[in-house]
Amino acid sequence: MTLSRCAWCGDDPLYVHYHDTEWGAPLHDDRTLFEFLLLDGAQAGLSWITILRKRENYRQAFDGFDAEKIARYGEAEIAALLANPGIVRNRQKINSAIKNARAFLAVQEQFGSFDACLWQFVGGRTIQNAWPTPADLPAFTPESEAMSKDLKKRGFSFVGPTICYAFMQSAGMVNDHLVSCFRHAELGNRP
Repeated sequence: MTLSRCAWCGDDPLYVHYHDTEWGAPLHDDRTLFEFLLLDGAQAGLSWITILRKRENYRQAFDGFDAEKIARYGEAEIAALLANPGIVRNRQKINSAIKNARAFLAVQEQFGSFDACLWQFVGGRTIQNAWPTPADLPAFTPESEAMSKDLKKRGFSFVGPTICYAFMQSAGMVNDHLVSCFRHAELGNRP
């Protein structure tokens, strides 16, 4: 029996695994939320599969997404990252990761967790959408616009409304699996 999936994952095994196990599953772990935020920022202007294929390289290059370590990066670490062929070598995106690590730590201090800050934009529960076709999915929503505005005010960068919406999808803040996809029902009504 063949499972019906969202068409965007195609048949690439890495993409299919990501679709089937991660994308859209409610995420509440601060380190993984931070990882997704950095990876979504790195994706800007690129395809998600490009970043997904480099994900392990990002984990190694960015100290397992340890925000405390990343927040202390200086010129030597930036130079090493710019020379690393396993990641997107874009100075703005690398500087953004460092800036975002510092902002992330400040949010944790203020809210007790990054999770508490982010999930407030969806009232603490996954928004259950029911899109019949890929054309129905929005690029951004009022919630992603509010998240973007708030994160920018807190010092984050590469967090425009479209990036925030992609982040919300990946972190399960919205269930944007198509109604025909087996994951839509699996993830329905989860906190």
